Amino acid sequence: MRVSRQILAAAKPHTYISKLHSKSAAGQEGLVAAARRNASYAASLHAALSNPPLDMGVSPFDLIKTDLKHMTGSLKSLVQSDHPVLTTVAEYLLCGSEGKRIRPSLVLLMARACSNGAEPNHNQQRLAEITEMIHTASLLHDDVVDLSDTRRGQPTAHVNFGNKVAILGGDFLLARSSIQLARLKNVEVVEIMSMVIEDLVKGEIMQMRDTWECVSSLDHYMEKTFNKTGSLIAHSCKASAILGSHDVETADVAYKYGRHVGMAFQLVDDLLDLEGDNNKLGKSAQADLKQGVTTAPLIYALEENDALAPLMQRQFKEDGDVEMAYDLIARSTAAERTRAAAEKHCHDAIDQISRLGASPAVESLAAITHKVLNREK
Repeated sequence: MRVSRQILAAAKPHTYISKLHSKSAAGQEGLVAAARRNASYAASLHAALSNPPLDMGVSPFDLIKTDLKHMTGSLKSLVQSDHPVLTTVAEYLLCGSEGKRIRPSLVLLMARACSNGAEPNHNQQRLAEITEMIHTASLLHDDVVDLSDTRRGQPTAHVNFGNKVAILGGDFLLARSSIQLARLKNVEVVEIMSMVIEDLVKGEIMQMRDTWECVSSLDHYMEKTFNKTGSLIAHSCKASAILGSHDVETADVAYKYGRHVGMAFQLVDDLLDLEGDNNKLGKSAQADLKQGVTTAPLIYALEENDALAPLMQRQFKEDGDVEMAYDLIARSTAAERTRAAAEKHCHDAIDQISRLGASPAVESLAAITHKVLNREK
């Protein structure tokens, strides 16, 4: 005769409850053990980041070499047009002088990290391409606004093709990326990636038009930096998790990781403008102040020496302003504070990504924070 679990429990309540407590205790012990493993794993990743000479033993791009190679050919096919000028200007930066490919690499690695190493699906691969198209469009526009002459060691698009064609080439890339985004048929991803384009525009306006009270504020700088740099990385990482059908918590981890990496990337970019080598950068160093752009080192230096205030207010337009500003920055702790802020964002990114558990993809994402923090171009 079969006896139901309820009857058995009623007959032997103490035995049944004891078993429940035993299972609950075992579950709690399992959670504690998992938390300890994650904490230990995160600590090992932090240690590697804190000691730059230490080789993390991981090339961040090894896992996705084939994906990235395929992406270049796919991008060329996505920007073909019946008007050859549009195709030429779109390919100029997108395919002709490949950059670091950091953003699509993060999308592809995040897809693997969230799926215990499984290869990115078709939509995640297409998202990586969309992310690179949006980024390249922003570079075409930025170079016109900033009057930049070189990018990745070669003349900028507007130098070669003129301002109007360069702007229209950026618009064309945004249009093509929007078409591909719609074809993903995921409303949430369409919405969050569309927000990125709005953020890019807001960030540029914040840089160009805001009041002195805003320009001299570190909070304002951080908001501008998120809009111009962090938003695309954060939202594309989140979209990668969503397209892998992962839960809200995993998507949030992906978003926060991307946000911290994006913020660190721009802080290091500000440092390179101060200390970088023109040949390594592939563009002019010490250009930001000449264009009246407020950077993190400038704001940190302003906190230590208010002699910078009148120079900033007139956007370094008088003879000797730029040289004086760089001298005041050099005599402050601004560079050290900027690097410390970038390093903290990298550690915060590692805290987030280590929550996904140990895997080669997670280690690659951690290794990218090391590359971001110690890059020279």
